[in-house]
Amino acid sequence: MDYLQNDDNTELRGSVEGIVFRNEDNGFTVLELNSGDELETVVGVLPCVSPGEELRLLGKWDFHASFGRQFKATLCERRLPSTSADLKVYLSSGAIKGIGPATALKIVEAFGEDSFNVLENDPKRLSTIKGISLKKANEICESFKQQFAVREVMIALEKFGMTSSECVRVYKMFGNLSVDIVKSNPYKLCAVNGISFDRADTIAHAMDENPDVLMRSAAGIVHVVKHNIANGHTCLPTEKLLPLCASFLDITEEQASAVLDDLVCNFSLVREEIDGRYFIFLPQMYEAERSAADLIKQKLQFPPAGRNTLEEEISAAEKKESVVYESKQRLAIRTAAEKGLLILTGGPGTGKTTALKGILNLYEEQGLDVVLTAPTGRAAKRMSEVTGREAKTIHRLLEVEWDESDRPYFQRNERNPIEASAVIVDELSMVDIYVFSSLIKALPLGCRLIMVGDSDQLPPVGAGNVLHDLIESGLLPVVALTEVFRQASESLIITNAHRIVKGDMPDLHCKNKDFFYMERTTYAATQTIVSLCSDRLPKAYGYSAIDDIQVLCPSRKGETGSANINRLLQEKLNPPSKGKREIRIKGHILREGDKVMQVKNNYDIIWDKDDENGTGVYNGDIGILEWINHETGCLCVVFDGRYATYTFEQAQDIELAYAITVHKSQGSEFPAVIVPVVGIVPQLSYRNLLYTAVTRAKGLLILVGQEGQIREMTMNDKKAKRYSALRAFLND
Repeated sequence: MDYLQNDDNTELRGSVEGIVFRNEDNGFTVLELNSGDELETVVGVLPCVSPGEELRLLGKWDFHASFGRQFKATLCERRLPSTSADLKVYLSSGAIKGIGPATALKIVEAFGEDSFNVLENDPKRLSTIKGISLKKANEICESFKQQFAVREVMIALEKFGMTSSECVRVYKMFGNLSVDIVKSNPYKLCAVNGISFDRADTIAHAMDENPDVLMRSAAGIVHVVKHNIANGHTCLPTEKLLPLCASFLDITEEQASAVLDDLVCNFSLVREEIDGRYFIFLPQMYEAERSAADLIKQKLQFPPAGRNTLEEEISAAEKKESVVYESKQRLAIRTAAEKGLLILTGGPGTGKTTALKGILNLYEEQGLDVVLTAPTGRAAKRMSEVTGREAKTIHRLLEVEWDESDRPYFQRNERNPIEASAVIVDELSMVDIYVFSSLIKALPLGCRLIMVGDSDQLPPVGAGNVLHDLIESGLLPVVALTEVFRQASESLIITNAHRIVKGDMPDLHCKNKDFFYMERTTYAATQTIVSLCSDRLPKAYGYSAIDDIQVLCPSRKGETGSANINRLLQEKLNPPSKGKREIRIKGHILREGDKVMQVKNNYDIIWDKDDENGTGVYNGDIGILEWINHETGCLCVVFDGRYATYTFEQAQDIELAYAITVHKSQGSEFPAVIVPVVGIVPQLSYRNLLYTAVTRAKGLLILVGQEGQIREMTMNDKKAKRYSALRAFLND
């Protein structure tokens, strides 16, 4: 067998016998390689490889209980077939459009080892073969050149130390110009999805010449702004940005300022004066906040056609729902009818759902076409359950698509608005500025907009602080429900949630309701959580350890972080067994039967549900890993009855979900919630994180940890600072 050990990688050589599986979108391939003595299975991103080619691969051997030994290739060098036999195999594989097995045999018999030269340079000679006209010969030669243009780009880029997966993404963005672009400015790689500044910097330093300082500085400043979008900021003040960039790039603030001026002049960044300070935006963030503000002001200036609502109409809605609205609920319903624009906010048990159903009934009585939407699949499902009407995710409502670089865009927009005369959005606290702006753009003229949310919860995972900024602007009608209803007040979860919001310690010592506290040290807390999930709660309450119980952790890291608790719960609830296949993702094992979560929006994953099918799995979706197939390089996750099929590369965005962070739980509710409250780092030890965790529980909430930690979180009302401009643009 022809393979050699090479530091941390193994080298494997041989010729390709056949392609078992290939994903054309991302190049993931499973192939059989003839290494001399036997056929070996090779998996990896090998988009241009065809049967008959000779390969030199770098990678690692992996053994799976069901499929045996496999070679996971990370780098690949290719050589064209050199013998007539290999030439025939290569041309017969379908790699060149217009050439099948019969034509391949004719070409090789006619031209032998000169076949490739003929295919590339001499369509007239090719047309001398019986059955190939000059027109067809030209088409075949053009296909051959295109195939090898891709191939040559891949080979050239790999010499810079780029992986096959990176090469595929670069080629999809820049095409045949890829090599020239990367050579002239390797930092343009930062525009490619999945290639960070650090990675581009590494590639730049691997080239023959030292990278251009100005190019590096420009890319680094844009990177810092982008990085802070991931931290929730839509913009940064220049007095904060320049020191960050100077330190990160090892340049002076004066140099950073000069480069920043150039970036603003060439429209790579936007600078705006707000309240006497200058803020820096990425163009798409600036456009999102500015357009959202302008469209909201337009709605306020030209409001939807409302009408006075008679008390009899509200009373009729009360009778239909068998409820009695309190004064603020009646105000919310009347405002929605008369003004057509409303923010409805309030904590648990204050009757937001009741008021929302009242608005919905009144709109339907008026003959309005009402659309219900929420930011996540779980939030939309819950909205459907409480209203009895269909609710869609915002992405589905706006008909999300994706471009060549896998960046999302929406089919519904100002030129193609959604078909509705009223839209009700739930869980607005979770909606980031990009999604909110896209939704506002897609509303038809005169469409009513009702926005529902809890302003005391955590801000969205994405950039912006939409609900907070809308309320703080003082421009929109806001009804805040504050009265906790008698039935809700019987729940200690709800009463303690309201105590936490006010800065009062929750009642930790009542033992006969739905809220429990268990005093534990750090190590004991993890053991108690495992015991509660696996034995105690299923036996005492009949909860399913997988479907009903959710552990919510303030952090991913540490003894009581989600990563460690996931490991412990997987060992207890879904241990390895002979019949269960598994896969290693980012250093962690995922096993058939595991509870998992999608941690990043992916708009091109295909799913099926009964007679329905579609695409798209979203950040925060929780499901069960149904099966893993190493032969095809695919796995399946079931999300609320939707069977979603992933390639192994797409599965990099799946994580265990026996325990998740509180941030990831936003918009969801669970029958039973367990929260570790011990050893929390100061930057996460704050009130609205504890409040959000507590309000995720529908039937049972258990805090496991230290009373002092709970007190520290309850008393700390400092919210993480978010720079955003929506409020300023609204008041502009």
